Amino acid sequence: MKDGKLKIILSGGGTGGHIYPAVATAEALRRLLGDEGVELLFVGAQGKMEMEKLPALGYRVVGLPVAGLQRKFDLHNFALPFKVLRSLREARRTIRSFGADVVAGFGGYASAPVLWSAQRMGIPTLIQEQNSYAGVTNKILARRARRICVAYDGMERFFPADRIVFTGNPLRGNFLQAAPREEAAAHFGLRPDVPTLLIVGGSLGTRTLNEAMKRYADSLGANPDVQVIWQTGKYYEKEMEAFMASRHCPNIWRGAFIDRMDYAYAAADVVVSRSGACTVSELALAGKAVIFVPSPNVAEDHQTKNARALADRDAALLIPDAEAVERALPAALELLGDRDRIARLESNIRHMATPDAARDVATEILRLVGRA
Repeated sequence: MKDGKLKIILSGGGTGGHIYPAVATAEALRRLLGDEGVELLFVGAQGKMEMEKLPALGYRVVGLPVAGLQRKFDLHNFALPFKVLRSLREARRTIRSFGADVVAGFGGYASAPVLWSAQRMGIPTLIQEQNSYAGVTNKILARRARRICVAYDGMERFFPADRIVFTGNPLRGNFLQAAPREEAAAHFGLRPDVPTLLIVGGSLGTRTLNEAMKRYADSLGANPDVQVIWQTGKYYEKEMEAFMASRHCPNIWRGAFIDRMDYAYAAADVVVSRSGACTVSELALAGKAVIFVPSPNVAEDHQTKNARALADRDAALLIPDAEAVERALPAALELLGDRDRIARLESNIRHMATPDAARDVATEILRLVGRA
């Protein structure tokens, strides 16, 4: 601790689901200690989105050459051991030159070499596991971690029970305080008095949910008793724009990206969504009735396990990806007409919300060095 500043490395990346919990925790640390009391350094993976997103938020980030193992045969896999060794060397050099007092990992390629190195240098480490089913890397790193912050019950089947702390997933933004429905609907050019569906598949988009909308766009557009907020994702923007070009559907808002998710949640009565860990946590805070369509293309089928954890508590509905093009929107329309069931789902999912998660994870980091 030079000049009285606590030096903390936050590592994670590859996707927003790893980056933004780390950023939310960084913001909480700055609130707790003040900018004069803490110095933060992020460590990410070269070429990944954190190398652009974090500097844009005003944070310093170091990129490691680490990469993930490709599931299919790929010549890049032969270079992986060399990248891991280089990453371990650079992680140790970064930790030493920065003078880290504590290291926190939030998942993603880069967190493994940083946490591994810190643990062998005698520096206390913390892991924040976002999902209901822990990945192999975190299970290995947890053996030497001082604290494991989790967002689901029953995680002792993966981690040492005496080091687990239930915190929930740190989120940026205030999803707990809903915006006025009139204001939210107006943001999308919609009416506040018409039942509204939100179809959202992440910033890049989701083929399955977009195909579902293509199948039912004409019937939805002709239905005056429903409105739709449809986030296509950046990857599918032009394709969906071409598809809708000849259709007049004033009750369907369509966009590649939603800049105000708080408005989208406030305007929606029912949500159809993927079930990434942070999305699940946002929907719990917002208290929305949701139909999850888990992505089948994630490590260890995390999204299905996340969605199942809520569906088993009657806090959400779950439709497999393979069935969603045909079933998701009819199920959403059926739910939209069942106010009692909507109310039950909203009540149950709110019980799973963790509004103080960022502060709680930050506090656990500080406890590791006797500052909380």
